[in-house]
Amino acid sequence: MNSHEHDTSETVRESVRADERPDLRSVHVREDVARSGRCGNVHLATGRTCILPERHHGSCHFVGPEDASGLTP
Repeated sequence: MNSHEHDTSETVRESVRADERPDLRSVHVREDVARSGRCGNVHLATGRTCILPERHHGSCHFVGPEDASGLTP
């Protein structure tokens, strides 16, 4: 089968709901934090998570996993 016969990118796009951030299914985004309206990017080397607002300007502000738990919108 040729790659143009089966467009897998279309399948991936369909699995993300219209109201959902497309990066939620990425390994570098902590889903619970991102769903609270925060950035949620994870620094993979340390496991620390950014708790700044979604789509913030500038660098991330990473905190420990326990500090990123229980965030509300």
